[in-house]
Amino acid sequence: MGKLVPGIRGMAYGGDYNPEQWPEQVWAEDVALMREAGVNLVSVAVFGWAWLEPAPGRYEFDKLDRIMDGLHAGGIAVDLATATASPPIWFSRAHPETLPVDAAGRRLTYGSRQAICPSSPVYRRAARDLTEQLARRYAGHPALAMWHVHNEYACHNAHCYCEVSAAAFRDWLRARYGDLAGLNDAWGTAFWSQTYTDWEQVQPPLPTPTSANPGQLLDFRRFSSDEHLACFSAERDVLHELSPGVPVTTNLMTGSCFNLDYWAWAPELTGPDRLVSNDHYLLGEHPLPGPAQIAFAADLSRSLAGGPWLLMEHSTSAVNWQPRNLRKPAGQLVRDSLAHVARGSEGALFFQWRASRAGSEKWHSAMVPHAGTDSKIWREVVQLGRHLRALAPVEGARTEARVALLLDYPSAWAQEAPNQPSTEMVAFEEIRRWHTALWRAGITADLAHPGADLTGYRLVLAPALYAVDDTAVANLDGYLRAGGTLVVGAYSGLVDGCDRVRPAPLPGAFAALLGIRVEEFAPLPAGGAVRLDDGGTGANWTEELTAPDAEVVAHYADGPTAGGPAITRRAATPADRPPAGSEAAESEAGGTIGTAGGAAWYVSTRLVDADLGRLLGGIAEAAGVGPDHPVPPGVEAIRRRQPDGRSYLFLLNHGDDPAEVAAAGVDLLTGTEHFGPVRLAGGGVAVLAEPPARTAA
Repeated sequence: MGKLVPGIRGMAYGGDYNPEQWPEQVWAEDVALMREAGVNLVSVAVFGWAWLEPAPGRYEFDKLDRIMDGLHAGGIAVDLATATASPPIWFSRAHPETLPVDAAGRRLTYGSRQAICPSSPVYRRAARDLTEQLARRYAGHPALAMWHVHNEYACHNAHCYCEVSAAAFRDWLRARYGDLAGLNDAWGTAFWSQTYTDWEQVQPPLPTPTSANPGQLLDFRRFSSDEHLACFSAERDVLHELSPGVPVTTNLMTGSCFNLDYWAWAPELTGPDRLVSNDHYLLGEHPLPGPAQIAFAADLSRSLAGGPWLLMEHSTSAVNWQPRNLRKPAGQLVRDSLAHVARGSEGALFFQWRASRAGSEKWHSAMVPHAGTDSKIWREVVQLGRHLRALAPVEGARTEARVALLLDYPSAWAQEAPNQPSTEMVAFEEIRRWHTALWRAGITADLAHPGADLTGYRLVLAPALYAVDDTAVANLDGYLRAGGTLVVGAYSGLVDGCDRVRPAPLPGAFAALLGIRVEEFAPLPAGGAVRLDDGGTGANWTEELTAPDAEVVAHYADGPTAGGPAITRRAATPADRPPAGSEAAESEAGGTIGTAGGAAWYVSTRLVDADLGRLLGGIAEAAGVGPDHPVPPGVEAIRRRQPDGRSYLFLLNHGDDPAEVAAAGVDLLTGTEHFGPVRLAGGGVAVLAEPPARTAA
């Protein structure tokens, strides 16, 4: 594939640069320090609308001209933002109808960022105008390497409930369902006398005396995601027209923002002249360890991109927006950055270059901290720059994965609706927990949409797939018939894409595929747990089920469904196999998912972490999937491979104690050639260019 960001040499390195916050005499010092650190790419004008257009229609680019020219003179490329994430105050006062309205009917005011209704035609027109002015002026500037549309869509304004949004929602529903009969059927409005007889009666899900219609809630989330995407696409299309050949991106938030259907966004961010980029910030007090949080966000970013992507933002140390903002100890800045690179990023950028002296993010860490260059952070920033220059041979290499976890955003949204059997059955967290189980086992995984091509995977996991359409069901059935192994988590397959319960027997979409029948849900009280007869422990949830066409692997030893099946397995039978000589059979014989026959597993409770890891590890081994490379506890190993077979093994020691890994190759970071064990210091890293024998294997 071509270079992800043309115009820069090797891996991208830098961050958000906000020179407008500083006197002009500081700019030359910034460029000199960037050169010292090895910075080659910075994002400029992300929040620059107010100084680029200080009054309606009056554009002032003299300051930006000098910034762009100075960066180019210093050999630093620019990711130039369209500055549309935060309109200036004059705009919000002149057009108060563009301000977002919350679900309680309050119109929010300006004074922070993203004070925008994404459906507003007035905002969209102004954003397009500014984007056009920037494109016409800077399309040919030698510093321009890529365009950066908006910033972190839907981070603060995921949904707007104003009258403009309501009208746009009705238009979206007309396009989706055609007429009111289709809408009423999809939403099941016969319940509670909610039938719509005129389109003007349809509104966003505003507060009601009790819970709102689940179909309405789900479609409003779909609509909101599409409205933000329409904003992005409009700006992107201007840039493609006026600045052809220059890549366009917007920074996603795959590890923390679940308000947008990123599978719907992915086609708009992949292909010629566009790329997937991501922002990631560790949640210091999250139950999942930091390296596992990085692994999930990076694996999802790579999956959306279909290959290499770019880490647009992360932090050198503490952030400013958590209840307790934990700093990164020595070495973690480098290790976290390389963990993203190991999983497909073509570089590492930070928010931000120089720590702000004022504003809401003044205590957010930066590449140049408040402590200045005589600091741990600056020394590690310089060290990371050297490392990324040394990793130039890795650029373009693909991270290998033979396991896929299914993630469907509307399904997870539907599962979050009120009046579910248990508030603890949260989909996104369960998907991340299963991903972490693989991470602990040293197995790299992709994320995939349920309707995606799964033939390249030996193992597919569906931890939480509550809502599923017929196309996805057929896709999973075909995957099993072709010899794949599928593991389905509890409370899956129960409703269709409109959140309507599928006909009996439960679990609806998956009853025949799994060979089971669910009679009744049996959620556990808060803190409750059950024992399984294989020694495992389940939490949160159980089910009363039978297994007429499946093997019972484990029973409940106690709890509300004691003696009943807890974990089942249905092996593919000859009748499940494709006919001999068919295209499917030929594909199976030469494919990667195995030829011994597939198996469908069902886990009807939420196993505790250790037992979940044990189960998935055993299933993976049986499916022919093992760790990327054997490592001791606390060490992470990920492999990237070039199309010509050259492979690079990333070794990250997340522990405080030294560790040894049986591996060979030249460490790109130090130039050391290893013939036997690689010795990693506590918190240490190595990136091995593996010998030809390993490459051939």
